[in-house]
Amino acid sequence: MALSVGIVGLPNVGKSTLFNALTKAQNAQAANYPFCTIEPNVAIAPVPDPRLDALAVLAKPQQVLPATVRFTDIAGLVAGASKGEGLGNKFLAHIRETEVIIHVARAFEDPDVVHVSGTVDPARDIDVIDTELILADAQILENRLDRMIKQTKGSKDRDLLDKVEAGKRLLDHLMAGKPAISVEGADTPGMIALVEEIRPLSAKRVIYCANVAEGDIGKDNPLVDKVRAVAESRGAEMVVVCARMEEDLAGLSDEDRQEFLSSYGLTESGLDRVVRLAYQTLGLISFFTVGPKEVRAWTITTGTKAPAAASEIHSDIERGFIRAEVIAFNDYTKHQTEAKCRAAGVLRQEGKEYVMADADVVHFLFNV
Repeated sequence: MALSVGIVGLPNVGKSTLFNALTKAQNAQAANYPFCTIEPNVAIAPVPDPRLDALAVLAKPQQVLPATVRFTDIAGLVAGASKGEGLGNKFLAHIRETEVIIHVARAFEDPDVVHVSGTVDPARDIDVIDTELILADAQILENRLDRMIKQTKGSKDRDLLDKVEAGKRLLDHLMAGKPAISVEGADTPGMIALVEEIRPLSAKRVIYCANVAEGDIGKDNPLVDKVRAVAESRGAEMVVVCARMEEDLAGLSDEDRQEFLSSYGLTESGLDRVVRLAYQTLGLISFFTVGPKEVRAWTITTGTKAPAAASEIHSDIERGFIRAEVIAFNDYTKHQTEAKCRAAGVLRQEGKEYVMADADVVHFLFNV
């Protein structure tokens, strides 16, 4: 599975620049004017994982295949977008297809980079986009609710009646200016079914990204504090990046990149932090397969059992699953080969009920 992340924000906050850095590809036009991104730019980026690198050093495979993230750079929004302002609601379908939203907020002052509102206020900017997502959800729900109510006339369909009740409750919640993610009774059958059907934009998990100037890295910044306050108030994750610096990093060798980061007192790039937070937000983990042809990382959700994990490799493996030979990552790197792990007794035979752990090194046995 490839994690799908949408990058949103007002025009000229650094979305396209961050996209260029995150994907290590300079294929998103970054210009000093609103709406330079008309259609969403999409790219697949590798997930940095030092554990995968360590396994590759030991196995010396022909190729190394990391897990991937699908990044979508979505056009800048403005107040009134849900009613057709700016680029209107063209962005909605693109956001709906993503699993996590990276909400980029401008946390730097620069008279040479225009702001669509004239002044820099990340808390206000965040509220503008959150409001547009909520309004868009309310419009879709109103239309869907009208149709469902008509269907209930003379109906004793309990599932439909539960969805209608949930719809009324969610619509009141949205009209109060609150996102779908915070609605009460989110775990009730009617609400679960409704959310799966309409897929509210404001129900998606959000990671707030404060984009700072290069000279402000590691310094106190009241604009960053505003972003942090918003994230904390909503129980969301938050990360500070300098999109321009990340773009510069993308073109460096691994050695030069690390030296560059160290000069700023950093141990990891913005890409590493964003991806790590996205994984944590969705409850994702990785397992590895190791062999002479390839060392590969696979992405699964926490709590996935061995047969379902095997299906990420191929559905035939899940159907014919016999057992999984599992080695913990630390045991593998300690003993350095599968044969030595087997001899040391750290290779385990696990059945269909085994719940995969993060960084398991696995070999699946199956019937063809």
